[in-house]
Order: sequence, then structure tokens, then C-alpha cells
Amino acid sequence: MGPNGEQVGVVRIEVAQRLAQEADLDLVEVAPNSKPPVVKIMDYGKFKYEAAQKAKEARRNQANTVLKEVRFRLKIEAHDYTTKLKRAEGFLKSGDKVKAMILFRGREQSRPELGVRLLRKFAEDVSEFGTVESNPTIDGRNMVMVIAPHKNKSEAKAEQNAQRAANKEAARSAARGDTPTDEQPAPVPAE
Repeated sequence: MGPNGEQVGVVRIEVAQRLAQEADLDLVEVAPNSKPPVVKIMDYGKFKYEAAQKAKEARRNQANTVLKEVRFRLKIEAHDYTTKLKRAEGFLKSGDKVKAMILFRGREQSRPELGVRLLRKFAEDVSEFGTVESNPTIDGRNMVMVIAPHKNKSEAKAEQNAQRAANKEAARSAARGDTPTDEQPAPVPAE
């Protein structure tokens, strides 16, 4: 390929090197595994810079799902339960998995069915934001259940950024005293 992206065709390596030298550019192999290998006449420094920028952008847009943990006891009060529930909903909205853990003490260990019932109720309450990934299992003195979000982390992050941009724009228009476009100001009567 030529320096402006035009097709030069299949040429010998010596001819390609001479063309690159005449254009005062480099001969860069862009597809080494194809038959015949594809090379392009371009500035190699610019090529490396653009590749690094693409990799940086990909890393910035990549979002890792984190496993957040919500712990509670078998005999949890209603208000404490709603607090833990809201916390878990926030984690799921932001695209993170939630590990719900019930801590058993003493005789509570002989009643695992109560723990299963509580975790199933918890799963029903957060079903709007996530689904059960692993059913309740006993792990020593604890009972654990993992809930996965409906949206993955990158979708949740993109949605958050869009919401933030909309809020900024609304604040700017309110500061300028603009009226929304769908509402027309009432006519002022002439005196």
C-alpha cells in the first residue's frame, strides 16, 4: 500500500523499499501472516504512536467486574436488612457482582434452612438488578450466594457517564436561565 492508502499491488521487496525511500518514509509490515505479506509505506513513529493511543483508549474503556460483599446475620433487623439491600442494589447498578454472606453463630448452624430462606428473599428483592449466579452454599460457619448484575460493568459505566453529561448540561442551561425546548414561555401582555 502506498503512503496515501492507495493500492500499489504485489511488488518485489526491493521495489517496495525503493518506493519508501523515495517518499522519505518507512516500509512497515502490517499483516505478516497473510499471503503475500501486506506492507505499507508510512511514518513508523506515527504508526507506533497511533497504536499506543488505541491501546490506551482500550484500557481506559475496559472495566473489570469486582466481587463486592454484603454480610449479615441470620437474625437481622428490618432496617439493617433494607440498608444492606440498598447497598447491594448500588453495587449491582454499577455492574459489580455481589456476594451475599450470612454469618452463623452457635446454635444457628443447626438451622441452615433459615439462612437459605433469607438468601432467597434477598435474591428476590434484588432480582430487578441482578440474577443468582450461584445458589446458597455452606462454607464453614457461613452461607454464601453470588448475584450477578444484569448489565456488565462497561455498559453501566457508559450509562453513568451519559447521565453525568446530561446532568451537567441541565445545570448549565439552568445557570444560563434557558427554558427547556418543549416549553414555550408565556406571552407577556402589553401595557
